[in-house]
Amino acid sequence: MSSGNDPNSDPDAAKDPYEMLGLDQGASFDLIQKARDQRLSEAGEDPKARAEIESSYDILLMASLKNRQLGKVSNAAVTASQREAKKNKSVLVDRSAPSLFSKANIFSKSNIEKSSIPLLPELSLPEGSSLNLRIAIGFLLLIITLFAPSDGIQLILSIATISTIVSQIRRGRKFFPALGWSVVLLSIGLIAGGILVGGISSINQLHIPIEPAQLEALPAIILLWWGLLFFT
Repeated sequence: MSSGNDPNSDPDAAKDPYEMLGLDQGASFDLIQKARDQRLSEAGEDPKARAEIESSYDILLMASLKNRQLGKVSNAAVTASQREAKKNKSVLVDRSAPSLFSKANIFSKSNIEKSSIPLLPELSLPEGSSLNLRIAIGFLLLIITLFAPSDGIQLILSIATISTIVSQIRRGRKFFPALGWSVVLLSIGLIAGGILVGGISSINQLHIPIEPAQLEALPAIILLWWGLLFFT
């Protein structure tokens, strides 16, 4: 005669964890996880059913860990472990990749910023007393050029070139770009002055109250004055 407390009379005690999760014996760990998630989704909010599913899952999980400790690992489990390791490695690579790309972008941007020196100067008029001073310097150089002796023209051109360089530096331009553009203005002015002097002498012998050296220097003085006013 069986007792009322016989464990075999309890239907829950007879439930196999594999059967509870709908799995075959020796199912892989991935299948056990998928079956557990599916059963929980089917159980909804039933606390008893969810507890039975979790219990079956824990039993199979402990059995899987025990088999691993005893060396009873199936080929499928080994393959799953290798696949999981590769997955984790790819995740680490993906996480590190953005930082490497971002560092490369930062370095490339910084190199571009360091190497990008504007070739052309910006043109803008100064304000206030700075503008008045530059206008006064230009007028003074122009008048001195018209009345200076021929042997003093080189000194006047040197003063005008240095004034243009200093003006650009004070307005934020580097020394070598300021020097380069001042020399360019000087050279263009002297070429234009040489063409002007040659053209006048070849067309007609005019009685102009100005020396050829002064006339040749005038375009250079005007261009340097223009750079003095506008170049930044």
